[in-house]
Amino acid sequence: MALNLPLPMREEIVRATAPLREAAPELAWIDAPRLHLTLKFLGEQPDGADGAVMEVLAEVAARHRPFVLDLNGIGAFPNFRRARVVWLGVAPEPRLELLQHDVERFCERIGHAVEGRPFRPHLTLARVRKPLPEETLRALARAARSVSHHTEVDVSSIDLMRSTLDRRGARYELVRALTLGTGTTSMQRES
Repeated sequence: MALNLPLPMREEIVRATAPLREAAPELAWIDAPRLHLTLKFLGEQPDGADGAVMEVLAEVAARHRPFVLDLNGIGAFPNFRRARVVWLGVAPEPRLELLQHDVERFCERIGHAVEGRPFRPHLTLARVRKPLPEETLRALARAARSVSHHTEVDVSSIDLMRSTLDRRGARYELVRALTLGTGTTSMQRES
């Protein structure tokens, strides 16, 4: 379950964060079509599970109104000295926190475990597949300080996504978009 951004906005993020790619080209960088904000990762699902998940998502979507997210700041998990993930941050937004909380709570009703870690909203820009030399990590941290990308995005739906792994990484497919405030299925968008 995710929040997707319009493709032109995702492409703008990739352009704005180019200095990071130049500083550490060996990272597994996420291309524009795959950028998203994960609300909950469900993992492998049995055939026929989409129905229950869609019911839960419709219920959650109906309880929440559209809102605006403020995207800014570059960081790394756990930090740039031991980076495993490089991300674009999301400013604190109570509506997002409540939405994600409801996603967790309602998914628990249909048998999905509650995430044990606190929700730290972000867009993953890259994954570190193998340990990096210290100089590369320092260059990446310097590049992160030089990127000052800031944008706002209107959030109007929760998207059920399907991911398929192949040798290039994960491919994402939009299964359904549920409109906030109504819980109805909206038109599928390019993702």
